[in-house]
Amino acid sequence: MDVNQAKQEHLLALKVMRLTKPTLFTNMPVTCEDRDLPGDSFIRLMKDDPSTVKGAETLILGEMLTLPQNFGNIFLGETFSSYISVHNDSTQMVKDILVKADLQTSSQRLNLSASNSAVSELKPECCIDDVIHHEVKEIGTHILVCAVSYTTQSGEKLYFRKFFKFQVLKPLDVKTKFYNAETDEVFLEAQIQNITTSPMFMEKVSLEPSLMYNVTELNTVAAEELSESTFGTMSYLQPSDTRQYLYCLKPKPEFAEKAGVIKGVTVIGKLDIVWKTNLGERGRLQTSQLQRMAPGYGDVRLSLELIPDTVNLEEPFDITCKITNCSERTMDLLLEMCNTRSIHWCGVSGRQLGKLSPSASLSIPLKVLSSVQGLQSISGLRLTDTFLKRTYEYDDIAQVCVVFPYTSPES
Repeated sequence: MDVNQAKQEHLLALKVMRLTKPTLFTNMPVTCEDRDLPGDSFIRLMKDDPSTVKGAETLILGEMLTLPQNFGNIFLGETFSSYISVHNDSTQMVKDILVKADLQTSSQRLNLSASNSAVSELKPECCIDDVIHHEVKEIGTHILVCAVSYTTQSGEKLYFRKFFKFQVLKPLDVKTKFYNAETDEVFLEAQIQNITTSPMFMEKVSLEPSLMYNVTELNTVAAEELSESTFGTMSYLQPSDTRQYLYCLKPKPEFAEKAGVIKGVTVIGKLDIVWKTNLGERGRLQTSQLQRMAPGYGDVRLSLELIPDTVNLEEPFDITCKITNCSERTMDLLLEMCNTRSIHWCGVSGRQLGKLSPSASLSIPLKVLSSVQGLQSISGLRLTDTFLKRTYEYDDIAQVCVVFPYTSPES
């Protein structure tokens, strides 16, 4: 509780108290060996102490609640609440009382008063009460400015104000990384660290995608009919601990065709984080729009739309290639297929694919087989632009697992 009173010459007194949850009482237990001089005196005192936990007297944490003695720590994303009271300490009637509460930050001044109209009169020993709320959205120094103006019975107009300074701290450290898949999918890894001194209950961590993408959360594991969080049933984040969240973003159908030719910085979306601390204080943070640099594919992009995960050794399998013209000119393309040590292409090499306009795409079904077991890389495709006589080589396009086909023993 932080109380400031006006000077004696004023008829009104101003009191301000931050409204926050109580905390558990803590005490420092004093113990000694039985053979020491105090004997069992200390343990008997602790057992008789009403603030200690019965059966666990040596724990620092008690079972009683205490009201905060100061403004305490205020974290970004939490709601700052305060009780403001103006009391008439005099023996005379006071008129036209106006109470105003402003919050000054490093960038703006906010009016938090519930009402900006004056109270016509205030009798002796009566008070005007107000409760203000504000969701803290900036870090750094904040100053609560409470101003009171009033008129005495003799018509004199008086005015005074009080300042309450507090710091807003950063509760979480958020780092993001982007990974580009072989398709147009984008994987976002968000590392969230608790940089406060108390545990947090992570109520929600979600990604709100931009208009271009649909998002899939990859932070649960399917267990029978229910989905279980990868972090377990107790979603607590201890001080200094870091948790990693993963999301998969896929372009919407109307943007999928253009995904291969998007250049420059693109907006992915923003993270929405909700947590609770201590006795249920709720906090919420939203990051700014996350941006990533679109990968460069050169003039022509070749990707795989369809490929099996596992194939049999020396058995042909089908894949589907997608070719996108990322340049600003029309191309006349020729496809060549070159065998490698393990990958062998089936079909005619040197096929004419025809003209491909800027930003246009073409899907081509191909057949291939592998002569070596294990994880094999699809390589050996060559595209030649016959207009400019320029050849583009594509190796390590994707990987496929090649296994020996299982045959049952002869009976």
